Amino acid sequence: MVVGELAHERDLMIIGGGPAGYTAAIRAAQLGREVTLIEKEVLGGICLNRGCISSKFFSHLAEKAEELKHNNDIGIKTNGFSLDYDQSLIYKKTVIANLQRGVESLCRENKIEVIFGSASFLAADRIGVENGDDFEIYTFQNAIISTGSKIIKSHDIDGLNNILDARSLYEIRDIPKDIVINGDDYIAIEAAFSYKSLGSDVYLVISGENFPQLDVSINKELKRQLKKAKIKLYKNLSIVSVTSIGDRLLTAFKSNRGDKAGIEASHVYIQSRLKGNTENMGLERIGIKMDKMGYITTDNECRASISHIFACGDVTGGRQLASKAIKQGKTAAEACANKPTEWNDTLIPQIIHCQPPIAYVGLTEQEAASQGYRLNIGQFSAAANGYAEITGNKDGLTKVITDQETDLILGIHLYGKQAPDLIASAAVAIEMAARDEDIKFPIYPHPSGSEGLLEAAESLIHQAIHQPPKKERVKR
Repeated sequence: MVVGELAHERDLMIIGGGPAGYTAAIRAAQLGREVTLIEKEVLGGICLNRGCISSKFFSHLAEKAEELKHNNDIGIKTNGFSLDYDQSLIYKKTVIANLQRGVESLCRENKIEVIFGSASFLAADRIGVENGDDFEIYTFQNAIISTGSKIIKSHDIDGLNNILDARSLYEIRDIPKDIVINGDDYIAIEAAFSYKSLGSDVYLVISGENFPQLDVSINKELKRQLKKAKIKLYKNLSIVSVTSIGDRLLTAFKSNRGDKAGIEASHVYIQSRLKGNTENMGLERIGIKMDKMGYITTDNECRASISHIFACGDVTGGRQLASKAIKQGKTAAEACANKPTEWNDTLIPQIIHCQPPIAYVGLTEQEAASQGYRLNIGQFSAAANGYAEITGNKDGLTKVITDQETDLILGIHLYGKQAPDLIASAAVAIEMAARDEDIKFPIYPHPSGSEGLLEAAESLIHQAIHQPPKKERVKR
C-alpha cells in the first residue's frame, strides 16, 4: 500500500454511489457545493445493479407473458409462449448498462469528482480511500454516508447451491423448474408472480396468516390472485432447515402448533435479514452513533451525531426503499447547504410489481382502527371499470379510508393495472390533507383506470355510479 504524503482538501465528500449517494451528490452540486463521490464498486448501487432494476425487469417480463393470454381474446393470435431467456438476460444487462452510463454522465455534467475505492474515517474531518495499493487521505467540510445495507448470512445454509437471497434472486442463469419462496415482503410477492409467469412451479411460504404490511382487503384479493395464478400458498410456517438431496433442496418447516412439513424444489429463496453497511469505516472511532444492527442514527435533516456529517438511504435503517433513499439524499444535500429541509417518513408510497400490481400509501384499515379512528371505507372493484373491461385487466380493487369525523383521507390502497401510476396522486392528496370531496370534485378522463379512484371515493357516501346499491339488512 502506498500512502499519500499530503491530505487533499475537499468540500463535500459522499461515501456510496447508490440512489441516495448520487442523488445527494447531484443536489449538492446544484446548490453550489464542490462534491467528491466515493464508490467502492460501480455507480448505481445495489438498486441499479442487482436490486430494483433487475426485479422490475423480471416483473415486466412476467407482465408481457401474461398479456399473451389476452391477445388471443382480442384477435391477436400467437403460437403459444416461448421464452428466449438468454435474450432476456442480454436485454436486462443492456438496460442496467444504459442506466449506469446515465448516472456517470450526470456526475460529469454536474462536475462531480468520482473516486473509486474503500473509504474509512481517520478523524471527524478526515477520510482515507484505499484502492488497490494506493491509499489517499482527504480532509472535508461535510460528509454524507450512503453506504447502504448488506445481507446477514445464515451459516446453516452457507455453501448450498441454489439458495437465493435478495441480491441473487434475479442473478440465476436459468428459470427454476420449481422454487420455494420463504417470505412475506414485497420482494417475495414479486418473485412468486414473476417466476410463476415464466414457467416455474412456485411455493410461497409465509410465517403468519396474512401479509402484514397490506390492508385487509388487499390481503384477501392477493390470496385470490395467488390461487388464480396457481401459486401454492402455505401459511403459518417458519423455516427450520434446508438440506441438499442430489441437485434438489429440501426445505423443512414447522407450524405454529409444532407440526412439521417439507417442500422439495430446485431453488429456495429466503427473505433476507439486513444490517447497516458500516463495518470497517471507523465510525465508532469518531463517535458516530449507531444501533446494534449498524444503522446510523439521524435526525429529520439526516444529520448524524456529529453535526457536519450526514447519512441517508438504507444505512439509516427503516424501510429499505430507493424512493426513501432518493428523498433522504436530497434532504442531506440541502441541509449541508444550510437550506431549510426536512425528512419525514410518514407517507412513503409503496408498489409491489406483481400481476396485477399493488400500490398503497397511508394507513391500512387495521392500522387506522388501532389508532382510534372511526372509519368510513369506500371500495370499488376493477371489474366494474369500463377501461378494465376493454383491456382485460379486470382483477383488483381501489380502497379509500377516511376519518368519519373530519372526512380526511387516511389511506388509499390500489390493486390493479393502474396502481403504480395512480399512487403518486394518492400520496399528494394525503400529503395535502385532502378530504373525500377533494377526490370526488375533479373530472376524471373516460374511459380510464383512474375512474376507479373516483368511484371508490363516491362509494364512501353510496354515490358510486357503477356499483349496485348496498342492501340494508332488515332486522326481524
